[in-house]
Amino acid sequence: MDRMIYLSMSGAKATMQRQDLLSNNLANASTTGFRAELQAFRAVPVRGDGATTRAYALETTTGYDPAPGPVTATGRPLDVALQGRAWLALQAPDGSEAYTRAGALTVDAQGQLMSLGGLPVLGEGGPITVPPGAEPSIAPDGTVSARQANGSFIPVGRLKLVTPEAPLQRGEDSLFRTADGNPLDADPAARLQDGALEGSNVSAIGTMVAMIAAARQFEQQLKLLGHAERNEDNAAKLLSVDR
Repeated sequence: MDRMIYLSMSGAKATMQRQDLLSNNLANASTTGFRAELQAFRAVPVRGDGATTRAYALETTTGYDPAPGPVTATGRPLDVALQGRAWLALQAPDGSEAYTRAGALTVDAQGQLMSLGGLPVLGEGGPITVPPGAEPSIAPDGTVSARQANGSFIPVGRLKLVTPEAPLQRGEDSLFRTADGNPLDADPAARLQDGALEGSNVSAIGTMVAMIAAARQFEQQLKLLGHAERNEDNAAKLLSVDR
């Protein structure tokens, strides 16, 4: 009896967690540079005397989908799409170095190159500043140049592009960092496409199908709970019959 309760209860809870993750992926299907979160189930035995045959089914986030998203040409000089496994370095609000694939960059009132979320974009020598009145442009190797009023170009820095060997970890701020929190070295071979943006790698149709499947699975778990309750009631009636 209790085996069915454990299975159905933990299964329903894991399915709800999966729905939350799928909903988040679907909500970011149009977010620039978003990486879909992946999920998996694992069985965790219940510890204690007489419970060795019981197990919880838990949902665990295994990481993110590294597949690239579709690249769309925008023609905007400060839009960049990272190529291959390259990532763009940013300075997070806590001062740490974080990474993103969202390449919609802007220049603030002080001339500092910023991400669309308002975070400083890091160059190989620190934050990059564009001279007042100059028009910035970005080369495929990440070099940022400023076109002055006389038409001449001057280099103002080079974007810090990294290529991690191990998968990064997504933080609560949606930025990615290394597992140990240490910054990565710049990769001189990393490249980008200027005048373009990489979209989300979430498949909206595939995610919706997965959400429907999860909803049906959740319904089946609730039905099992209902069967367990009815079986318990019937057993209690049989035991209470006067002999």
